[in-house]
Amino acid sequence: MTTQPEKLRALLAQPGLLTMPCCFDPLSAKLIEQAGFSLSFMSGFAASAARLGMPDTGLMSYGEVVDQGRNICNAVSFPVIGDGDTGYGNALNVKRTVKGFAQAGFAAIMIEDQVSPKRCGHTMGKAVVSRDEAFERVRAAADARAEGHDILILARTDARHDHGLDEAIERAQEFRRLGADILFVEAPRDEAEMAEVCTRIDGPCMANIVEGGMTPALTPAELEKLGFKIAAYPLTLMSAAMKAMVDALEAFKTGIPAEETLMSFDDIKRRIGFDAYFAEEKRYAETR
Repeated sequence: MTTQPEKLRALLAQPGLLTMPCCFDPLSAKLIEQAGFSLSFMSGFAASAARLGMPDTGLMSYGEVVDQGRNICNAVSFPVIGDGDTGYGNALNVKRTVKGFAQAGFAAIMIEDQVSPKRCGHTMGKAVVSRDEAFERVRAAADARAEGHDILILARTDARHDHGLDEAIERAQEFRRLGADILFVEAPRDEAEMAEVCTRIDGPCMANIVEGGMTPALTPAELEKLGFKIAAYPLTLMSAAMKAMVDALEAFKTGIPAEETLMSFDDIKRRIGFDAYFAEEKRYAETR
């Protein structure tokens, strides 16, 4: 049986860009897979909002993140990347986090160089640790993998914010040498910076597109032309869902939501899995 890390490695080896809508719970992950996408990412921002109703400012604990991720990975068959934040402590905490994410079923884990508590990369107040501490985190993640916990490492730097693009790229270059499989320079400011990231970093690069954020909201085709391998859209589905729910709630103030704004009950049941459940239930009943 092909493992999730093996599936992700195979995807990275294929030509072309991987468009990656991001999930926040098992249902959103199932919808992404049903739509035909080949992978997803459990967005820390969106997962914190969905699970806690709170902002992505380091409030979700390691245990809560792993629990959310395990439920997501169990609901789908495609690779899911997990947001490991800063690793939840020192190098030994990073190793434990990597092992826990691998055991939960993630294909890859993202480890970043922000100080703790971390912030969403497109909000105010974020800062990064020293180079030495940042490199120590990635080294520890690679050590955990070498100790028998197969998982890819997505190394992220937020150094562009306070230290400039050169520092961010140099950190990412060292992350690659330390064993990172995918590189992520957060929040480049324009297309020229995005192109420079892809040109100077040897390895698959991920773009993070937050609508209304600091990085231009380019299309997948534009990102592929710049040289990115993965295009992550971390908040698009949650944003669409929140707007639809708010609109439905407003409609209740004067009546009921219009039928054309709602998914049919039959489609809801099918997508959640009722039809498959009942078919299997019938199959077992017929063998009695």
